[in-house]
Amino acid sequence: AGPEDLECLFDVFIETVKNFSDGHPVNVRDKICEKLTYIPKVPYDMNIPKKVLIIGSGGLSIGQAGEFDYSGSQAIKALQEENILTVLINPNIATVQTSKGLADKVYFLPLVPEYVEQVIRAERPGGVLLTFGGQTGLNCGVQLERAGVFNKYGVRILGTPINAIIDTEDRKIFAESVSAIGEKVAPSCAVYSVTEALEAAEKLGYPVMARAAFALGGLGSGFADNVEELKILATQALAHSSQLIIDKSLRG
Repeated sequence: AGPEDLECLFDVFIETVKNFSDGHPVNVRDKICEKLTYIPKVPYDMNIPKKVLIIGSGGLSIGQAGEFDYSGSQAIKALQEENILTVLINPNIATVQTSKGLADKVYFLPLVPEYVEQVIRAERPGGVLLTFGGQTGLNCGVQLERAGVFNKYGVRILGTPINAIIDTEDRKIFAESVSAIGEKVAPSCAVYSVTEALEAAEKLGYPVMARAAFALGGLGSGFADNVEELKILATQALAHSSQLIIDKSLRG
């Protein structure tokens, strides 16, 4: 039991002991560095862009999602410390990140692909940060990537790779990925209509948990103990999201 991410260090220890017993000299520092060195499958462009677009937090409810305003503000400060020009798009004037003097340039425009593309066309940033705008920013970034906007204008996606964002946002792909590495997950089905949701619940057995993908603040998610409750949940969820995952409820 316990963390497994550094088990490789024990392998280095065993190998060092064996080599020492056999009288072979070994440099422990070099062995550890060799084990911990990560070589990406796809070479990463290490050139630092001179201008970065940040997709902001958008509309916030009182007491909810303020962390995205905070994280976006810190991202702007970090970029400026590296002398990188910052361009922020955020329609919400009542946020810290849109305060005067923080970002080099602020666009008070809706966080939808059409407007973001206009900003990219006008500003020509070298990179974009998608992960500081919460669910709204992630959804917008995924739509822009699928439309080929980033490739069209030569904009690099900085930070979390776009494929990782898509895989974690899509509940079905995420559940399959977790199962693929041998982790135990609750039985589930991805559905796209109320009828499919009811069929999945019959297969899994009540109670179930419904979770909407790509939804702001878990909108439309909840528990259902019977058909009527699930109908209401699924109808609400699919009004805001194209995908709904039905999990076997593990609630005690």
